[in-house]
Parts: sequence; C-alpha cells; structure tokens
Amino acid sequence: MQFQKLSFKNPDGKRLSARLDLPLDEKPAAFALFAHCFTCTKNFNAVVNINRALAMHGIAVLRFDFTGLGESEGDFSETNFSTNVTDLVAAADFLTKAYEAPRLLIGHSLGGAAVIQAARRITSAEAVSTIAAPTELTGLFRFIEGPLLEGFERDGQTTINISGRTFKIKKQFLDDLRKENMEDAIRALRKPLLIFHSPLDKVVSINQAARIFTAARHPKSFISLDKADHLLSNREDSLYVGSVLAAWVSKYLKISERKYIQPQLSDNRIIARTGNTGFRTEINANGHSLVADEPIPMGGANSGPTPYDLLVSALGACTGMTLRLYADHKKVPVEAITVRLRHQKIHAEDCQDCEDPKSKIDYIEREIELHGDLDEPTRQRMLEIANRCPVHRTLESKSRIATKLKE
Repeated sequence: MQFQKLSFKNPDGKRLSARLDLPLDEKPAAFALFAHCFTCTKNFNAVVNINRALAMHGIAVLRFDFTGLGESEGDFSETNFSTNVTDLVAAADFLTKAYEAPRLLIGHSLGGAAVIQAARRITSAEAVSTIAAPTELTGLFRFIEGPLLEGFERDGQTTINISGRTFKIKKQFLDDLRKENMEDAIRALRKPLLIFHSPLDKVVSINQAARIFTAARHPKSFISLDKADHLLSNREDSLYVGSVLAAWVSKYLKISERKYIQPQLSDNRIIARTGNTGFRTEINANGHSLVADEPIPMGGANSGPTPYDLLVSALGACTGMTLRLYADHKKVPVEAITVRLRHQKIHAEDCQDCEDPKSKIDYIEREIELHGDLDEPTRQRMLEIANRCPVHRTLESKSRIATKLKE
C-alpha cells in the first residue's frame, strides 16, 4: 500500500487533513471513504490495517480527520454529529473532483452511524459497511456521570474520557444526537450493507448491531468479530475485517479478484515503493505482498523486517528448499529443516579468509537443524549441499547491479 497526504476544506472553510491509501503500482478498481470512530483520527491503527487489506484488492480508500481532531483545523468542542456527516459529504465531493467518486462507505463506531446518515447524500455510494456502530446515539451519555453530568446540564459543557483521552464537548453535541433517527436512515439506505460487531464489545453492545440488521433491507450481511474489542486493538482483527470486507464488496462493485490480488507483471520485476514519510516500503514480488521497514531507534516504525533481514531470510529460505530438494531426491528421512541466521558487520581482522584486515565485511552465521533419524555421514553431506544453495552462491560471488533512472 502506498499513500498520498492530502487536505480539503469543509463547508465552514476549515482545512481537513486526509490520506489516500492506494494499491501498489496499479490503477484503483474503486474508491472508498472511511469515517473513523468518535475522537479517533485517520491514523488509528485499525483504520490503517483495514485500508491496507482493501488496497491489496485494488480499492483506494480516503481517510481523514474530522473537524478539530488529529491534524485538521477547527475546535472539536464546537462540532456535533451533523457536522461529522457534513465533513463526510465534503470528503466525498473532494474525492469525486480530485480522483473518482467513492463507491464504498465504511464507518467505525460513531463513524458507522455517520456513513449511514451520509449515504443518502453521497449518491455515488453503491455499498456501505459499519464496524461496531450504534443505533442509540445518545449512549454517549454513559461517559458522563455524577458531578460531570450535573455540571454539563448547568454549564452546557463538560469533559469526557474515552480510552484514556480527554475531550471537551458541549451540550449541543448530545442535543444533536437526540435528533437523529437511525432506524429511519437504515431503512432508507437501500444499498448492500455489511455489519461487523463483536459480542464482547463493552462500548457499543452487539444488540445495537442486531437493531441495524433488523432495520436494514436486503442485501445485508452480519459478521461476528469473535473476541475482538470495540477499537479492534488486535491487529489480526482489523486485518480480518479488511480482507472480509474486500471480498464482500467485490461482488457489488464487480472487482476482479485475479486482476487486483495477483497482478501479472509482464517483465517479471519485483517492485518496491517507499512513501514520502518514514521508511516503510511496500513490496510486490510477482503478486505477493511484502513489507520492509527500519526499527524505531533508526527512525522507522518497525512495521516489517529490515532490508538486511529480508536478504538473510532469502538465504534461509533457499537453504531449506535446497536441502528439501536433495532429501526428497535421495530419500533421506528428513522430517523438517530449521535454519537460523544472524547478520552483522565485522572487522576483516576477525575473519581468517579476508584479504584486507582493516576493512569491514558482512558476516552471516547460519545454523542448520535437521529433524530426523540421520547418521553423521548423512548429516555432513547435507551440510555440503547447504553450501550449494543458489542464494548462498550469489552472496559469495561478485554481483553487478545496473541502475538507471526511469524517464
């Protein structure tokens, strides 16, 4: 997945910060719009993971910070549910003019309620998906208890704490929530709807999802997120949502799975694309997606192995494959092969076979564990075969790399 940093203005002239997540080195099959959860931001981990899964299926997704949140302008305390819906419509208008109209709307928590309300104003939307969305919007009151609630009624404003974050809201926010009739909006949706919810959600009860499902017209689908929490804190849960959503919406948007999951590269090249922030690099290796990054102390986000990790991994994989090929051919009873490797830079003086003792060289330790009932001569023969691994030979040979700039 690659992304572009963007911004657009809402009807009040406030600049809203956005990012467009795009498929790697291919034209998007469709565009989608994502509304994050209440008080969250566009960079919330669950949003990024879901968008990454969608991008792998050829779907570009615009995520943005609502007014007063994240990197967007404005005062959050002056906003309400209606302004969130208006921000969504503005985002759809921007996407339509700058790229292509959104055909899929996705919303998490209160963002899910917002996309349902906005769908009737975003006429390009052909499908909608909600994640842990409520039907009773005034459930926000339960975050305001005791003296805070008394002060809220008296002063017209208060602070709430959600997941360790404190925000100031005004009474008009909750007054605005009281006006919305979610069930009427759901019945009027008349678009394919996919609902995700966890039975363990302690913020928005799964009974809320049941009400959405009951009110919605067909086609409608429900996915239970077993053991997930409200914020999809577990990375596997958000990636699962993204992959299921991509498969579901492909039917309604008529997206070819073969074309976008496994693109055929005519020149058989591996593509590595690094964005304009950080070191995270998305790799497409003949239709297979990989990620490379650097550790946090080196300025990266540690979202994937380093380039050297990938290089050494290639040696480990090739070693195991070479030994498996030999064992199968010679009928050697090897049950499994484990290769452990470590890469480091060492002074040549520490190396017995090095010509210049003052230089530094790459040094790779490789330990091979052979699982099976093997005698010692067979084990030594397997060690000899390991050194014939093609990647091993490449690393020890003098390679030439021809580099040019693309016109």
